[in-house]
Amino acid sequence: MTKVLFVVSECAPLIKTGGLADVAGALPAALADCGDEVRVLLPGYRSILKHLGKTRVVETYKDLFGGAAKLRACEMAGLDLLLLDAPHLYDRDGGIYNTPTGADWPDNPERFAALCYVAAGIAKSGAAGWQPDIVHGHDWQAGLTPEYLHAMEVATPFVFTVHNIAFHGNTGAERLAALRLDAGRFNADHFEFWGQISALKAGLAGAARITTVSRTYAEELLTPEFGIGMDGILRHRQADLIGIVNGIDEAVWNPAEDPNIKPYTTAAGKAANKKALQKTFGLGKADGPLCVLVSRLTEQKGIDLLLEALPHLLEQGGQLALLGSGDPKLEVALLEAAATHSNVAVKIGYDEALSHRMMAGGDAILVPSRFEPCGLTQLYGLRYGTLPLVALTGGLADTVINASPAALTVGVATGVQFFPITAQALGNAFVRLGELYAQPKVWSAMQRNAMKQPVGWAASAAEYHGIYEALMEAKT
Repeated sequence: MTKVLFVVSECAPLIKTGGLADVAGALPAALADCGDEVRVLLPGYRSILKHLGKTRVVETYKDLFGGAAKLRACEMAGLDLLLLDAPHLYDRDGGIYNTPTGADWPDNPERFAALCYVAAGIAKSGAAGWQPDIVHGHDWQAGLTPEYLHAMEVATPFVFTVHNIAFHGNTGAERLAALRLDAGRFNADHFEFWGQISALKAGLAGAARITTVSRTYAEELLTPEFGIGMDGILRHRQADLIGIVNGIDEAVWNPAEDPNIKPYTTAAGKAANKKALQKTFGLGKADGPLCVLVSRLTEQKGIDLLLEALPHLLEQGGQLALLGSGDPKLEVALLEAAATHSNVAVKIGYDEALSHRMMAGGDAILVPSRFEPCGLTQLYGLRYGTLPLVALTGGLADTVINASPAALTVGVATGVQFFPITAQALGNAFVRLGELYAQPKVWSAMQRNAMKQPVGWAASAAEYHGIYEALMEAKT
């Protein structure tokens, strides 16, 4: 049994802003099936602590980056948790990364350095009699962990997973002392990035293994276009870079038992859910497919491309039901589209239960992202028989089988991919989607294929387990 400490800034169902939380919440159980024991180190945000029951204080800190703190241990939502209760860092209004006005918290460097510092301390001395064999950090918020492991002279291997390389966690060099970093290591070999401290680079430079969330994304990261300044160090570390596609929690996302929908086990059961979804969004019957989209509304997610290509969907008799929030300009443009077209409906915000109903009621799920490390919504779509229409990038390329003539001939197609990632190509994909939808036997076969796809964590957890085992063997 390998004991693994997850170091992560969010974890479903406790606190979530995106797919990172879903991974952190579901992967530990899948690793347990492989024989690993995972504990999750998570900031003690106000929204988590106020819902906690009984906890044990297993460590105290007189001065943790500006204030006193406690490390609390508990079990919640099927997870073994270590919560860093540091009110001066985490007990505040607003989001976990942002102020109520949407700006980054100015002390984010200290907030997440504290998490990394505590992780290294747990690796060195343990917590409540438990000491990890492996420390596994996720994204830049865990990136400084290997620097603190080095400073504390701890040899515990560090695995670093990049969920989205677009976020670096950079701050000015004047914070070196405040962040308890060794100024002698402020160089290109460790955590210096264009004169700044980079938590992401620290993780990339200090990890024994680097993983990311799909094989295609791992390859993309080696290029300037996708590496966003980190492609050089990733090419240098290429032998230690591994792409492992994410999975989903098949208990939470299960059309046969989902409490948010009318359950079904075959695609035929989607009809009642589609009718209910159309009613929810104020949409009538239509000749074409009902496309759903649940997303942050940003250009990275291709929302501007969707707006430009939307006429092609509507010309096919298709509909769009969209749930999301983000860029105010995109929100306004989408609401204007909904006001203009009777077959377009938009809800600004996020609603977990509604997102389940959209997966069950939609004919197709849209993911037109310019880049997508893995993506989870297309996996939810496959599980629910809601065919993904996706850009050919990252994990979208790895998890959806395009309805090419060859794939249709041999009966393996599960969705539609488009490339290049332009509005014109997306418009062509809408035409293709409409053609497929107009062939009920072909569409039904694709739905059956989709619902049979392995989208859980078993295979991916086994790959992570293999990494841990290899690192443990290297230690002996």
